[in-house]
Amino acid sequence: MILITGVAGFIGFHLTKKLLESGNAVIGYDNVNDYYDQQLKEDRLSILNKYKSFIFHRNDLLDINTLNSVFKNNNITNVIHLAAQAGVRYSLTNPKAYIDSNIYGFLNIIEQCRDFEIDKFIYASSSSVYGMNKKTPFLTSDHVDHPVSLYGASKRSNELIAHSYSYLYDIKSIGLRFFTVYGPFGRPDMALFLFTKSILNNKKIDVYNNGQMKRDFTYIDDIINGIVAILNSDFEFNKPIKIDSSTSSAPYRIFNIGNNAPVNLMDFIAEIENQLGLKAKINFMPLQPGDVLESHADVDDLIKNFNYRPSTSIRRGIEKFINWYKEYYKI
Repeated sequence: MILITGVAGFIGFHLTKKLLESGNAVIGYDNVNDYYDQQLKEDRLSILNKYKSFIFHRNDLLDINTLNSVFKNNNITNVIHLAAQAGVRYSLTNPKAYIDSNIYGFLNIIEQCRDFEIDKFIYASSSSVYGMNKKTPFLTSDHVDHPVSLYGASKRSNELIAHSYSYLYDIKSIGLRFFTVYGPFGRPDMALFLFTKSILNNKKIDVYNNGQMKRDFTYIDDIINGIVAILNSDFEFNKPIKIDSSTSSAPYRIFNIGNNAPVNLMDFIAEIENQLGLKAKINFMPLQPGDVLESHADVDDLIKNFNYRPSTSIRRGIEKFINWYKEYYKI
């Protein structure tokens, strides 16, 4: 039995659907908060609820008694922890949400993993931990002690907590630093969703740092294939690993999971325009607090250990998203 937190979220939904289609039994856990359109989350859940091997718990990770009962009453072998308060800019106005969900919530779930001795704990980290690192591509061995957003800081905290629990309690933990994931049923606060909506409604789009930014946009199917490969692998944790300037013998790993092919923001917008057959009205703005200029994932370790192969071009990925968007919103 696999437990997936954040199951009503973008990545959680796609991952759960993939695992259910492959014959796995999944317990989903999500509080379905109102950070963005709850109807989108409900529609994701309505698709998942059609599968007989799916059980859903609508609860918060801060509800430790309910969380404990879920573990106690089910034979959970693997945990994929994707629940989190997402978004960089929202952390500037509502920092407490990040501490509650990303710190206390993470602690609660990893405590259950310790108590019930699960086989594997996979959790979502983020490319935001790299902050303003100028050396690219980003390596998991890079120093990441200076995040420029509370969101990035909370994700780095997750990695540190996971390492201590792996070392102390022999929990096999794998952290995944996601790089700008996009695709159908995506988050409405992400660039592709915002740009598509505004262009279709003849409204201006806000483009920060005058468009001088790059992102390692990664299509959702490539992300999901990577997670499933990790989940199904017999990965050995025996070899000590280098972490910053030291080594660790804990059963703990961190991997970048991205496309390894950064795209200029203005080229990204041009492709959206091309797919929509419409021209964007652009409102150029300065760099925002918490934003980074470039993200670029080195995924060699993921390729070496799990045969990870991102294969969706930015053109094909945007096309799939826009086709979904038009169908979903009946345009």
